[in-house]
Amino acid sequence: MTTDTSNLTACGNDFSFDEIFSRQVEGLGRAGDLLIVHTTSGNSPNCLRAVEVARAMGVRTLALTAKDGGKIKAMVDCCLVVPTDRTDRAQEIHLAIQHAICDAVEQSGLGADRPATT
Repeated sequence: MTTDTSNLTACGNDFSFDEIFSRQVEGLGRAGDLLIVHTTSGNSPNCLRAVEVARAMGVRTLALTAKDGGKIKAMVDCCLVVPTDRTDRAQEIHLAIQHAICDAVEQSGLGADRPATT
């Protein structure tokens, strides 16, 4: 999803900040895609809403969380819970996992038929 501040604030102002990712899933996602969500608490409303929308669209879901996994743990197809209560440590480990996933996808050639979105 985008980190473009203009897009995020426009969506937040016009809809709600709980919808900033779900609106992008609606516009960009399609059945068979994979949505990867990072939420240390597992309870961020904007991430929970994005997963709800993704699931309704047939988009598979993976969450990277910490602590006890939060609400999102029961909502996603796969949840990787980093066993720490430290937000900074969880985010460092999430970043390493995300890089490993990107490397594996790149090496496999998966997704080569779809242009990257920014």
